[in-house]
Amino acid sequence: MALTCTSCGKNVETENYWIRFKCPACLNEEIVRCEKCRRLSVKYKCSKCGFEGP
Repeated sequence: MALTCTSCGKNVETENYWIRFKCPACLNEEIVRCEKCRRLSVKYKCSKCGFEGP
C-alpha cells in the first residue's frame, strides 16, 4: 500500500521530505503529510475520530 498525503492524496514515497504521525486526538489513525501541504498549512482530517488540524 502506497503512502499518500492525508490532505492532497499525493504519493509521498517518491518525495524527499514528508512526515507520518498518529492523530493527536485519538492516536488510532496515522496521518501522512507531504512537504507542500505542511508548508501551506492545508487542513487534514482523521478518518477515525474526525479531528481536523493544520
